[in-house]
Amino acid sequence: MDSLLAVQEWVMALGARYGVNPWIFGAIYVGAIPFFLLFTGVAVKRLRAREGAVMPIIAAGLCFISAYLYLAIVGKGIPVWVWGMLGAIIIYGGFNAVKSFRARLKD
Repeated sequence: MDSLLAVQEWVMALGARYGVNPWIFGAIYVGAIPFFLLFTGVAVKRLRAREGAVMPIIAAGLCFISAYLYLAIVGKGIPVWVWGMLGAIIIYGGFNAVKSFRARLKD
């Protein structure tokens, strides 16, 4: 229990240091997941029907990066290495999302 409180204090201190509320970041991160899945499903459905799917794909992409957009807008003095790691995570996640998207289209 003490270690959990220590982690919480550390995260809150990081948030204060960089001007980011960890609770808001977490809420955006978790809250965007159902919308990402919804827009991905809509895009797959539209593509299977041979209809335009640009808007659902853009919406899914924005949901995918929404928490990082919050960090970019609100955060102050975020170290460069954090942006490098986030860039790598976004590229890897985007690659896997496209791969999953294509697999769903084949079904």
